[in-house]
Amino acid sequence: MARISGIDLPKNKRGIIALTYIYGIGRSRAKKILQEAKIDENKKSVDWNDKEIAAIRSAINLFKVEGELRAEVQINIKRLMDIGCYRGIRHRSGLPLRGQRTKNNSRTRKGKRKTVANKKKATK
Repeated sequence: MARISGIDLPKNKRGIIALTYIYGIGRSRAKKILQEAKIDENKKSVDWNDKEIAAIRSAINLFKVEGELRAEVQINIKRLMDIGCYRGIRHRSGLPLRGQRTKNNSRTRKGKRKTVANKKKATK
C-alpha cells in the first residue's frame, strides 16, 4: 500500500483515481503528476514500485496538498470574516455564500430544521 502525504492510497484503484484521495489533487492534477513521474495512469497503485512512488512524491511536492492547503483555506475564510465582507458575514452565520436561495433549500449549510411554534389564539 502506497502512503503519500500522510494518506494511505487504495490498492485496487487506477493510479489517476488513487491520487485523488489526497486533498488538493483532482483528476487533472493527478494526470499531470503521473505524466511528470512517467507512470501509466491506468497502472494500479498496488503495482507501483518504490522508485515510482518516490517519483510521485517528488512531483506532488510542487503543489500545496493536505494540511498545508487546508490551513491556507481556513486562513482565507478567517480573513473574510475579520474584514466583515459579505462572504465573511455569510460564513459567520452559516448561510450559503454564492448567491443560492435560502427560502426552501440550503439545508446543508443551515443544518437541521428548527421548528417555530405558532402563537395560540387568545380565548374570549
